[in-house]
Amino acid sequence: MKNTDFEKRNNKMINLMNKDKKLLKLTKDWFDRAFGHEYSYHFSWLGRPIIQFPQDMIAIQEIIWRTKPDLIIETGIAHGGSLIFSASILELIGKGKVLGIDIDIREHNKKEIEKHLLKKRITMLEGSSLDENILKKVKKLAQNKTHILLFLDSFHTHDHVLQELEMYSPFVKKGGYIVVFDTLIEFMPKGSFQDRPWGKGNNPHTAVKKFLKQNKRFKIDKEIEKKLLITSCPDGFLKCI
Repeated sequence: MKNTDFEKRNNKMINLMNKDKKLLKLTKDWFDRAFGHEYSYHFSWLGRPIIQFPQDMIAIQEIIWRTKPDLIIETGIAHGGSLIFSASILELIGKGKVLGIDIDIREHNKKEIEKHLLKKRITMLEGSSLDENILKKVKKLAQNKTHILLFLDSFHTHDHVLQELEMYSPFVKKGGYIVVFDTLIEFMPKGSFQDRPWGKGNNPHTAVKKFLKQNKRFKIDKEIEKKLLITSCPDGFLKCI
């Protein structure tokens, strides 16, 4: 079977899969059930907890490999697994750096990241992603970088994510991506986030909707989401056109 035939069959099956109402309902039911078991916390990458869905990790790998960025900007560091993941794909490509930003980089996490085999590809900035001084440092680090990806996974309120999108989207040029994590919050059962300031109507998904109304440089890449089915980023894979 030729590669083009393989791809055609894949696309056909993906489209059929997304018309399968039973499968879509099972996916939603599974997702809502697994959330209560903190499913996304169960995985690590090269020794560091990553707190991502494996399906999204595959999608991110595909995006990084296809675009071969000079720089990946990530807001939200947590245990550092996502930084290590991005750095590992860049290491295989043979170029690129990862810049992680977090308002509170815990000392034990910082130590583990700094002694990791892939530390040479990682830079960290401690401070709010919305701080103008942090933005200035990012601009300096992004100088002369042609291809940049942006992954937003920090504070999940509408206002915060919208500001991140407005401040950092200019770094991403045609063909590049912004990935906005946890847009799924909008579709979770009511009361899922009682101990958080975000929830239905106030989350990354609502921020993406508003951002896209006022910024025509980006569109949602639904093809990524369609093949994943299970993702924390519904409508969150934004391609710069």
